[in-house]
Amino acid sequence: MPVPAVRIRALNARQIDPGRAYVLYWMTAFRRLTANFALERAIEIARDTGRPLLVFEPIRVDYPFASDRLHRFVLDGMAEHAQALQGTPVTYFPYVEPSSAAAHGLLRDLASRAVAVVADDYPCFFLPRMLESAARQVDARLECVDSNGLLPVRETSRTFATALSFRAHMQRSLPAQIEAWPSTLNLRDLPVPAADLIPESTRRRWPPASPDDLANPDTVLPRLPIDHSVSKAPLRGGTTAASEHLRRFLNETLPLYADRHSHPDDEATSRLSPWLHFGHISAHQVFEAVMTHERWTSRSLGRAAGGKRAGWWGVSAGADAFLDQLITWREIGFNMCVTRPADYWTFESLPIWALATLEIHSIDARTPLYSENELAEARTHDVVWNAAQRQLVRDGWMHNYLRMLWGKKILEWTASPREALDIMTRLMNRSALDGRDPNSYSGYAWTLGRYDRPWAPERAIFGTVRYMSSTNTAKKLRMKKYLHTYGDGLAL
Repeated sequence: MPVPAVRIRALNARQIDPGRAYVLYWMTAFRRLTANFALERAIEIARDTGRPLLVFEPIRVDYPFASDRLHRFVLDGMAEHAQALQGTPVTYFPYVEPSSAAAHGLLRDLASRAVAVVADDYPCFFLPRMLESAARQVDARLECVDSNGLLPVRETSRTFATALSFRAHMQRSLPAQIEAWPSTLNLRDLPVPAADLIPESTRRRWPPASPDDLANPDTVLPRLPIDHSVSKAPLRGGTTAASEHLRRFLNETLPLYADRHSHPDDEATSRLSPWLHFGHISAHQVFEAVMTHERWTSRSLGRAAGGKRAGWWGVSAGADAFLDQLITWREIGFNMCVTRPADYWTFESLPIWALATLEIHSIDARTPLYSENELAEARTHDVVWNAAQRQLVRDGWMHNYLRMLWGKKILEWTASPREALDIMTRLMNRSALDGRDPNSYSGYAWTLGRYDRPWAPERAIFGTVRYMSSTNTAKKLRMKKYLHTYGDGLAL
């Protein structure tokens, strides 16, 4: 089947020019060679025009929060791509920008010889602005393709205010999308280039990363003008690491997920979000693996459930709970980014009731007050909060349940709700492998009322925004081992 039209957007009025040298796939968000609608669209054009495929995968140095941690994760995936594409007709051009603005002009140069340029349609962070800029510069047809989730992000123009309403929409819409699944990609039967697709003049001005550099990123990172204080995380990037982590989750953790994923000591979450964020694995792959494990068929689906959380899929309780995270809570964030692109990250995008109650209580006394540096260094009086922040800084990831408490306490300990949102965004975006993501922005805003409802009783600082406390969290959850690991062995 061809790539669904709802997932393809033309960003300029130019036509496909089969007289040019190659089809260019500009890989920026879906950094994988499988289950990728954008790559699939580039392959379609290559086959239709009889032109070879050039995959261009760059990484800049001047994106916000650029660091050893984020760069290393991306470079791990690039090393895999360089190896996987050897011996295929596909030309791979990995570019690691050595200094700020060094990549200027490279995309325009590559596009000048392209039949068409296919890009990733990722609706968050700086990537939409980058696409808009590219549309003004390239002289080839430029399409961007959505391979973000199971539902096409532009399938609806409605902004969903609650998980219930989005879930009901998903339950109506998803059965049709299951029929429009990403194809298995064969990269070996594409047109073979007659000569090197990249002119020597281009290679001299913008040297591609060597296989040795990609295989040894620790020798490359110190040379780059990025934040070296955010060190590499224990997790490795790339499709191989993602697939292995998914396999372990299915075999060891999924049966426990429903009852134990909220407990830090049980380590029963999927922890797939870093690889999903960088596009090293797709939601389609995760969904298919879970459903294969469950021996599921689409015939198991229930009738329209009106947003009911459990039972509609016809799977085990663990799979049911996990799919709600993978689809409902992940993809509602993409919906917000697409339907409110100008302000999804702002305080003003919160629900009216949350804005009103937080504004009323913005003058409430806040004691203690912590600076951003004190928070970043986990120097608060709260043992549980400090442990969560230390996990974020050390591992590049934070336990899902504790993310909610983490944000709530920042609201309590900073001078205003606006400042709280700004600080939690910067702290998470800087350290988290899965930060700078639609799901991340959903999480920041959820702590201030997005996708939630007013809660009684009305409290100081929070108003009617849902309240959480570290004391209750520690009583409710199993976290003795967690506090020993990340809380320096301290107890409440």
